[in-house]
Amino acid sequence: MVRVRVLLVDDDALVRAGLRMILSSAEDLDVVGEVDDGARAVAAVHEHRPDVVLMDIRMPEMDGITATAAVRRLDAPPQVIVLTTFQADEQVMSALRAGAAGFLLKDTPPAEIVSAIHLVASGEAMLSPSVTRTLLSHLGDAHASERRRIAAQRLAMLTDREREVAVAVGSGDSNAEVAASLFMSEATVKSHVSRLLTKLDVANRVHIAIVVHDANLP
Repeated sequence: MVRVRVLLVDDDALVRAGLRMILSSAEDLDVVGEVDDGARAVAAVHEHRPDVVLMDIRMPEMDGITATAAVRRLDAPPQVIVLTTFQADEQVMSALRAGAAGFLLKDTPPAEIVSAIHLVASGEAMLSPSVTRTLLSHLGDAHASERRRIAAQRLAMLTDREREVAVAVGSGDSNAEVAASLFMSEATVKSHVSRLLTKLDVANRVHIAIVVHDANLP
């Protein structure tokens, strides 16, 4: 059994205790450490080498957006899931753009928290396209045209096949679903996704979806 190492970053001790209790119920998840502020997250990642970080957005010394960006700049960084109390929140979108693989509401049912950690640890996305669109719509359109221009430039570098895979990922499809719809093996899909991450210069599948949506593709 492959065990997933999880680091908790939240300034509320009760939240951390609750998360630790929830995660202890999954036999393949290990809480390897916890810190009470984003400022200590990078050092904790170096010390504990987690696979996934659960990161609160609102913390007093360093917020989760800044901490997420710092963690994702590390060599072989862990996946980050941000914790928030609001679903359609500009700070959530900022955290995703900083490199987070997804977000969880703090009142998310325990089984869904465990499932989300498994998803991001395996490299899958945990955001549905409808949630991504909702988040994008709450940003307003002040910078929409610039985002669209940059996204179009990035997508222009792709082959037709890579573009098809990108659109499928942007629709929230898993590797298995992409493989079935585009008549290719899952191994080939994984190779395409890896190339997309490099060509689009993004951190994860959520970022592929954001680029697709920024470009206003289906």
